[in-house]
Amino acid sequence: MQAADKSLRQSVSLPARVARRVKALARTRKTSASRVITELIESGLEAREQQRRRFFELAERLTSSRDRDEQRQLKDDLARLTFGA
Repeated sequence: MQAADKSLRQSVSLPARVARRVKALARTRKTSASRVITELIESGLEAREQQRRRFFELAERLTSSRDRDEQRQLKDDLARLTFGA
């Protein structure tokens, strides 16, 4: 097992509502709550990374665009990514 793949024990406190949802997911998937938490964290981290890449892609397009309408649309898209819809 590589160092990056090593599991580390980490203790976290979850709100009761979240813990119930995790346990319910674990039961329906027939897996452990720990595995469900790991999968949720991994998918959340990947979503954040995709959002970051999308932001920089839009920012790059904005800096290279000469079309005012496209610039306006790109600014709106960046604002939505930054501040929410």
